[in-house]
Amino acid sequence: MTEIPKAYEPHSVEKKWYPFWKEQGYFKPAGDGPHYTITIPPPNVTGSLHAGHALCYTIHDTLIRWKRMQGYKTLCLPGTDHAGIATQAVVEKQLRQTEKLTRHDLGREKFVERIWDWVNQYGNVIINQMHGLGCSFDWDRTRFTLDEGYANAVLECFVKWWDAGLIYRGNRITNWCPQDLTAISDIEVEREDRKGKLYHLRYPYKDGSGFVVVATTRPETMLGDTAVAVNPKDERYSDHLGKALTLPLVGREIPLIADDFVDRAFGTGAVKVTPAHDANDYECGLRNGLAQIVVIDARGKMTDEAGEQYAGMDRFAARKKIVEDLEAQDLIEKIEDYTVPTALCDRCKTVIEPRLSEQWYVKMKELAQPAIEAVKDGRVRFIPERYNKIYLSWMENIKDWCISRQLWWGHRIPVWYTEDGEVFAARNEEEAKQKANGKAIRQDEDVLDTWFSSGLWPFATLGWPDQNAPDLQGFYPTNVLITAQEIIYLWVARMIMSGLYFMNEIPFPDVYIYATVLDMTGQRMSKNKGNGVDPLEVISLYGADALRFALLIRTAKGQDIRFAPLEKDKDKKPIRHKQVEEARNFGNKIWNASRFVLMNLGDAEPIAAKWVASDNLADRWILAQLNKTIEQVTAALDDYRMNDAAQTLYHFFWDDFCDWYIELSKALVTSTEPSDQATAARCRIVYVLEKSLRLLHPLMPFITEEIWQMLPHDGNSISIAEFPKFDAAHEDREAQAQMDTLIGVITKVRNIRSEVNVPQSSKVNLYLSTADDTAKQVINNNIENIKRLGRVEEIRLADTLPTIEASARGIVAGVDLLIPLAGLIDFAKERERIGKEISKRDNEAQGLATKLNNPSFVERASTDVVQQARERHAELVAELEKLKGSLKTLV
Repeated sequence: MTEIPKAYEPHSVEKKWYPFWKEQGYFKPAGDGPHYTITIPPPNVTGSLHAGHALCYTIHDTLIRWKRMQGYKTLCLPGTDHAGIATQAVVEKQLRQTEKLTRHDLGREKFVERIWDWVNQYGNVIINQMHGLGCSFDWDRTRFTLDEGYANAVLECFVKWWDAGLIYRGNRITNWCPQDLTAISDIEVEREDRKGKLYHLRYPYKDGSGFVVVATTRPETMLGDTAVAVNPKDERYSDHLGKALTLPLVGREIPLIADDFVDRAFGTGAVKVTPAHDANDYECGLRNGLAQIVVIDARGKMTDEAGEQYAGMDRFAARKKIVEDLEAQDLIEKIEDYTVPTALCDRCKTVIEPRLSEQWYVKMKELAQPAIEAVKDGRVRFIPERYNKIYLSWMENIKDWCISRQLWWGHRIPVWYTEDGEVFAARNEEEAKQKANGKAIRQDEDVLDTWFSSGLWPFATLGWPDQNAPDLQGFYPTNVLITAQEIIYLWVARMIMSGLYFMNEIPFPDVYIYATVLDMTGQRMSKNKGNGVDPLEVISLYGADALRFALLIRTAKGQDIRFAPLEKDKDKKPIRHKQVEEARNFGNKIWNASRFVLMNLGDAEPIAAKWVASDNLADRWILAQLNKTIEQVTAALDDYRMNDAAQTLYHFFWDDFCDWYIELSKALVTSTEPSDQATAARCRIVYVLEKSLRLLHPLMPFITEEIWQMLPHDGNSISIAEFPKFDAAHEDREAQAQMDTLIGVITKVRNIRSEVNVPQSSKVNLYLSTADDTAKQVINNNIENIKRLGRVEEIRLADTLPTIEASARGIVAGVDLLIPLAGLIDFAKERERIGKEISKRDNEAQGLATKLNNPSFVERASTDVVQQARERHAELVAELEKLKGSLKTLV
């Protein structure tokens, strides 16, 4: 008999097996099978594991473990992103708090050294946290987007695009952070609705014939207006097009123009046009040849162009002053309360200023076209498929890409200037000097957008630009990209474009967009909202396997996850997470079932994990069910249906294996008398358990390794054992149909006992009737099983059921059942009890229905409260249906 602890203790198990896997080299590519490669989305070097990371990297690990067990030569390549603005902001904050210094006090070189010190000290925090999640990535190949080899790839990309004429300097609208003093990408912009005002301003016609009213939420930008625009189809203004207006407070003459971008339904149908401070206005200005007047500078102060009375003022102070001045001149029609969609820098929360500034750009049309065709012709597919349209819509309307950032941390733009104005790109200073022919040179001060470097990730991590690098030759293209929906444009599209340009091949055929982890009210999790769940706290409570399984079983393709909050005590110590607790309970079920098997292996005969042929119905059935499970799990993982794989395994192990097969096999498995039949039964149950563990391993690696090592097995680790394969010879629909009958009869007996409150200690008599000869055979062959599992004293099978008062009836799988209840329960009391339960729940359900049908409640109550009310009402309806059925059973 094998000894196994009564309770599963995840933390000691995780500490034991993760180092073992690493030391054995199981995370490295091995074998001669076809390659299967994933490069993980590199988290920011400043990052710490959150629920979205936990889901993302659990999916990565599940797929790579599965493919490893299938015999593929697998590589899951990890790494981190240097995260330009985020990392610089962290170190700048540290400098201010600890030394009262700014980066300018240190100078560029010393400041960058400080950031490297910080990265070397803290940069691997999130990598180490991935270890705790069980990620089987090749850590020896870990890359950083600023390591030497990667930096060379970035330089090569820039110079090649420069030489191809794809990079240029331009003056265009960008997202500008007045606090960080840099342009930022769309993903670094946080959107928030704020209470504000909508100002309706009067712009007089120069000839004194009246005025046009325009609406704006940013009156401070009016000082830079160079036109007022209306829709060309708006008949209200058809007689006024081309007329001159006088810009209030400034006195500048501006035209009334027509442009299709104007929404006739907004306000008066007339809009102010400020080409230097609004992206749409900028495009309108280009189409209409309008001047671009910058009235807000890089620090959010009004410029001299704004006029003497406003120059130097903060933009929001200027707004207040401008409104006062307009009111004094009776040039405000009205001011309304208005919800203003506000763009914030996600680092410092400063309001973003759309601002005209000179930046470096990449021409995108030429790069985009091959990437568009790759999706249209199916070489790259998005999962779920709806993201194809989102990708194509953006790509077909793509704008040139602003790649420069006014930061010090990152890949410095390899553009060099000579003293006489020559400009060129070079991979390093030595090459720049050669191109300058002895002239003095200086390098551009800006750094590249972080997404420029991460856009090369699938091939730069594998050794490009060395086209003969072994990893590049062996593992490119990768097999799948697993990522979040919000970076389809910023990252996915750019990787496809750069992969096709530099490698002449797509970087991956599949793009799996995983679910967004939301709170229970449907809100995105974030630190700012305080609704996030710390995966490390969850792991400390339940272990990594429970968290992994809880996330995977909810990861339906194309749907977001609603993840409950982590309950904490008064000292803010985590105490419970309901959903992960359910997954922990499943782990305990696996452990307890395995403990039962291991404790009953016996000592007389050696037991092997092999299938011994049997004509017994339960044996035939479990082999067919296991085979069906293998087929379904393999198909689900192949189609990225993580929840289907998890649910299939859950129901097979808990329902089929534990609830039925173990119970039906228990007599032989626990027998103390040595016999060939008992030995065969033990071999079969070990066979099913061992195969089940291999199926579960990619999802729950730790507990499966621990149990597998205690079972009879071949090989050193379950992580490199073969993933079970579907075998058509194990299909047995006859056994499955017959077992459905047996399970149905036993379950119906149990349900009747429960519904009418028959004491557990009391056995019942059971009358059965069926015209189906196969069903009769199943019942006759399983009389003892029905008696034992249904707590039945005597069974009578006949062509018709007798008429017995005070009995409960049912029908299942073509079999009629009757259970006499006289002497087992007090009918009057039971009817009274059920009636009270029905009345109690009916009253509560009606009250909730009244609330939910009241628009005032639905609109005013919090989303959380409304959702709880709906869920409770659904629970009550289901309970009422069950209770009413129980009442009908009491005939």
